[in-house]
Amino acid sequence: MNQPEFLSTPVESSLLTAVAYSTDQTLQLEFRRGAVYRYFTVPPTVFHALIAAESKGAYFNRSIRNRFRYQRLS
Repeated sequence: MNQPEFLSTPVESSLLTAVAYSTDQTLQLEFRRGAVYRYFTVPPTVFHALIAAESKGAYFNRSIRNRFRYQRLS
């Protein structure tokens, strides 16, 4: 099975340092404290809304956290 390809985008946020999304609808988030998580089956609209959000942390807490299956990578 092929690994998904991610294009990482640095973001200005007090919670996140980078956001990445792959064509298999996997969202990868890098947090300021060093943790990296992958969230699965995330619609593209959620990714685009996260990138566009004025507060990435508020959007994450409202629309991503506890809503998608995830895996901690580090």
